[in-house]
Amino acid sequence: MARTNVRPKAPPVTTHEGGLAQRSTPLEALRRAVMSCFLFEGEFYEDGVSISERIATLAAKVSVYDLALVAIEARHDMNLRHVPLLLLTELVKRANEWDRTRFDEDEDSAKNIADIIELVVQRADEPGELLSLYWRNGRKPLSAQLKKGLAQAMQNFSAYQLAKYNSSKAKVKLRDVLFLSHAKPLDAEQEAVWKKLIDGTLEAPDTWEVALSSGADKKQTFERLIREGKLGYFALIRNLRNMSQAGVDRRLVLDAIRARKNGAEKLLPFRYVAAARAAPEYAPALDEAMQAAVSELPRLSGTTVVLVDVSGSMDWAMAGKSDLKRIDAACALACLVNGEDVRVFSFSTSAVEVPAHKGLAGMEAISRSQLHGGTNLGWALAQVNAKVDYDRIIVITDEQSSTPIGVPKNGALGYIVNVASYENGVAYGPWVKINGFSDKILHWIAQYEQEVVN
Repeated sequence: MARTNVRPKAPPVTTHEGGLAQRSTPLEALRRAVMSCFLFEGEFYEDGVSISERIATLAAKVSVYDLALVAIEARHDMNLRHVPLLLLTELVKRANEWDRTRFDEDEDSAKNIADIIELVVQRADEPGELLSLYWRNGRKPLSAQLKKGLAQAMQNFSAYQLAKYNSSKAKVKLRDVLFLSHAKPLDAEQEAVWKKLIDGTLEAPDTWEVALSSGADKKQTFERLIREGKLGYFALIRNLRNMSQAGVDRRLVLDAIRARKNGAEKLLPFRYVAAARAAPEYAPALDEAMQAAVSELPRLSGTTVVLVDVSGSMDWAMAGKSDLKRIDAACALACLVNGEDVRVFSFSTSAVEVPAHKGLAGMEAISRSQLHGGTNLGWALAQVNAKVDYDRIIVITDEQSSTPIGVPKNGALGYIVNVASYENGVAYGPWVKINGFSDKILHWIAQYEQEVVN
C-alpha cells in the first residue's frame, strides 16, 4: 500500500546545461543575478525582462539591510549603473522595515533609506533614471524616503554635472526631480543654479558632445579638451575611432591613454578590449594602460591557476548594441590576475593551457584557444588537477556547467567568479563564490586570503 504521509522531495536544481546546481539562499541568488547584470539586456539562456523580474522578486526576500548593501556594492565596486537603481525601487517599498540602529556598516554613516539612495545615485542623470524605473509599472506617488533621498542626491551635483545630464529627451527631467522631491538648495549659489535649471537657462557644459553638436571642429575640440584635462577617461576610450578619423594629434591621444586620469579607476577591464577593436592603431597604448592597471593590483603568492570559460554561452553579446561578449569580460579579468606564478587555461569541453600573457595579448590567447562548445567544467577541472599543483584556482564562468564541478586539488583554495546573471549556478561545496567582472574582485580575493585564510 502506498504511503501518503511523506514529505515530498524537492526536485533537483540544475543549470541550463543540465548540470547539478546549488540551491541558493535568496541573498546568494540576488548577488548572482545583480553583480554582472546590464539591466534589461538578454543573455544566452535568459531574456533581460525575466532577469529583471527575478531580481525584483529576490529583492523582496532578503533583509532591507542586505538589499541596501547589494545596491551599494553593485554601484561602487562593480561600477554598474542601472541595476542598483532597480534595487532602490524595491528598497523604498520596505521603509517600514528599516531600523536605523541596525545598519552599522559605516557606509558614510548611512542611517536610513534616503541615505542609501544618496550613496547609490552618483551621476546627475540617475535621479531621472531612478524615477523612470520606479514608475515602470505605472505612475504612483513618491514615497517619503524616495523624496528625501532624491533631494539629498540633487544637492551633490555641480552646475556642470546638471548641465551635462540635463537632457531634453529624458522622460523624467532634472527639473521634474527637483519639483517632485521638494529639494532645498544648500546655499544661495546652488539656489541660483537650480533656478537656471528650472528656467532652462543653465549654461551649456564644456563637453565634446555639446561642442560637436554646435558645429565646432572635431579635431580642435578633442585636442583642446584633452589638453585642458576636461575629457573623462571613459569618453577618451569610447571616442578613439572618432579621434583617429578626425586626425586628432596622435601623440596627444597616446599620452592621454597612458596617463590613465579622469576616472580610469572606474573603467571595467573589458572596455580596453572594446577600444582596441574600435581603434586598433591605439592597441599598444591601450595594452600599456591595461598592464599598468595590473601592476596596481594585489600580487597573489604561490601558484595560481586561472580557468576561463570559453563555451558557446559565453560567446554572447553583453548588450544589444555592443560587440562585447561575456567571454571578453571573462578573458579581460583573467589577464589582470597578478601573482608570483600564474598559469592560465581555457575550458569548454576540455581544458587547454594558454600563455599567461597580461593585457590584450593574454585576452586574445584565451579567447582563440579552442572552439566555443559545451560547458564541461567538471572534466576541465579534473584535467587541470592531473597536470598542475597550485595554491589557488580561480574559475571565471557563467556557471552553466553540464557536469558536476568537482573540488580544488589537495585542499587548495578555489574561487568561482560568476560573470552572468542566470538563476542557478554550480558554486557549491568548498568553493568561494564571487559575482561580477570588475577588477575589484581581485582585490577582494587578496583581502579574503589575508584576513580569513592567513
